[in-house]
Amino acid sequence: MTTTSASGPLRCLVRSAFFTHRIQRPLRVHLQCQRHPNSTPSGILVQDVCPFSSLPRRFATSPSNPPLSVNRGPASQEDTQTDFSVMDVLGNTPPPTTAVDACLSDGFHLDNGLKIGEGSGCLLVSGEAFAWRPWEAASAPNQTPRTGKMVNTKGQWEVDAVAWGVLDVVWPKPDLLILGLGPTTMPISPETRRYINGLGIRVDVQDTRNAAAQFNLLATERGTEAVAAALVPMGWREPRR
Repeated sequence: MTTTSASGPLRCLVRSAFFTHRIQRPLRVHLQCQRHPNSTPSGILVQDVCPFSSLPRRFATSPSNPPLSVNRGPASQEDTQTDFSVMDVLGNTPPPTTAVDACLSDGFHLDNGLKIGEGSGCLLVSGEAFAWRPWEAASAPNQTPRTGKMVNTKGQWEVDAVAWGVLDVVWPKPDLLILGLGPTTMPISPETRRYINGLGIRVDVQDTRNAAAQFNLLATERGTEAVAAALVPMGWREPRR
């Protein structure tokens, strides 16, 4: 029986189809593995790898430019958008007159226009402002005033009980005393904390800037009768011993 071979064009078409079929078939690559769940008993993992997966990309994509604005489209005309200014529950509440507007190196400026200077601190109690110099307080009339020292030998902030004279006589007493210790903060001595707590007042210790900001917020929210502040000026430095 005689077979007739395919003509030239037909033979090229058959070879082209066969070659394309061979190229598109995935290659079976043997990879060594150790105790893989899909491995064969001989420890050889068989995977199908596409021959085109390792080819380099022909065209490289350029990085996208950042947007010129945060608005990705036209302004919304909906009337259901959230107005965050309405959510400010303290927006219409006036600040207390003793709110601290500025903390200076030698004093303070209050919201009512009062300026405390000459290196004095301030004691804000029940809506009243007092110049406060606890480093000059003395325990008794016959004792010499303290010469600017408010840090004991243990590195704790400590003042005499006479420095809290206003808190002794005021009524009703505030629930919280925010204590600002100047440019930095430090622990207060157990004696000072025990004396303030004995008056029925809790104490919170911070640096002066954060203490003033917290007083402004809490006094606006809870009232000046519930929150008091004792602030040391920002320029205060402990003298050398």
